[in-house]
Amino acid sequence: MRTRRHVPTRQVVALRAAGLLLGIATSAGASIAGTAPAPPDALGAAAIEVASRQAQQTGGAAESPRLRALIALAEAGDPVAQNALGERFENGESVRQDLAEAARWYRRAAAQGLAEAALNLGVLYENGEGVEADLGEAAKWYRQAAADGEVLAQLTLGLMYREGRGVPRDYGEAVRWLSAVADRGFAVGQVNLAFMYLDGLGVARDDARAAALLAAAAARGHPVAQNNLALLHAAGRGVPRDLELAASWHEKAARQGLANAQYQLGLLYERGEGVAQDDGRAARWYRDAAMQGEIPAQARLGLMYLDGRGVTQDDVLAHTWLALAAEGVEDAALRQRAARARATLVERMSAAESAASRAKMAEMREALGTPAF
Repeated sequence: MRTRRHVPTRQVVALRAAGLLLGIATSAGASIAGTAPAPPDALGAAAIEVASRQAQQTGGAAESPRLRALIALAEAGDPVAQNALGERFENGESVRQDLAEAARWYRRAAAQGLAEAALNLGVLYENGEGVEADLGEAAKWYRQAAADGEVLAQLTLGLMYREGRGVPRDYGEAVRWLSAVADRGFAVGQVNLAFMYLDGLGVARDDARAAALLAAAAARGHPVAQNNLALLHAAGRGVPRDLELAASWHEKAARQGLANAQYQLGLLYERGEGVAQDDGRAARWYRDAAMQGEIPAQARLGLMYLDGRGVTQDDVLAHTWLALAAEGVEDAALRQRAARARATLVERMSAAESAASRAKMAEMREALGTPAF
């Protein structure tokens, strides 16, 4: 099993707050040991010569006989060999990387119905690598791979139908393909299908069904599922209201580094809901989330520095975090509270403190990768 370098990345929103990045490994799965290759035709001989030179130039001369055999099988029409050769060209494995050549071999294998090759070709079309970017063409190849059970193709196609990317938006089709992934026990499919049930997209809204899907994914350690299951328990939506259980699931996700879970756990500690009230722990979780760019956590951390709650009182850090949050806070009450606190700080801070805050903001923006304003 090896990890492909060009697997597409997907981001999904968890109750409009937390995100998920997916990367799935695929395997070449082609073994040529003990197989007698068919004699290559003239085109195959030329391909062998080019690939052999590339192998020698890239330090892979020892693999040249194996590469020759693989090319011979591919030219003879073996779709598994064609796909494996495409992966070599895509990843620069024993040959110079050539995405156009990778696409050519994937296409030949996909035309024979090899699902993995169709998936690989879809990825190239989606990313515009070796071919012109074309989401419609990507969706066509994903659909072929999905119909043959390629889970990443099923997931990607489901998300494309949900978002209307490369295909007309169709929530029913989105549910169909996401269900296929969820039914096979993949947490990422369970999470995305749960969102469809929560919003009533393509299915009747069903909070209990969504909670069950999230619980299954959470039990597998999926942090977005854990965080959203916690939110459902905190709201009593689809499950009994249970703040202690909410805190437990938030903490599991927070310890995996999910920024929104860290923020939510900080809120529970600040309010003493489901856990013993503890400003110090609240501030620590807010800081972890704030350092990942979670805007409401930045605002609340700034307010804690302003009041010296859970941290040593510090006007410079208070102003820094409040200024970083600025107008990005969606909660109107928190935004107004932060704006008032920032105005108070501007009035009472010395010139030296203001300069220190500006320097700290520049440092933090660089660390967070956010533009100055």
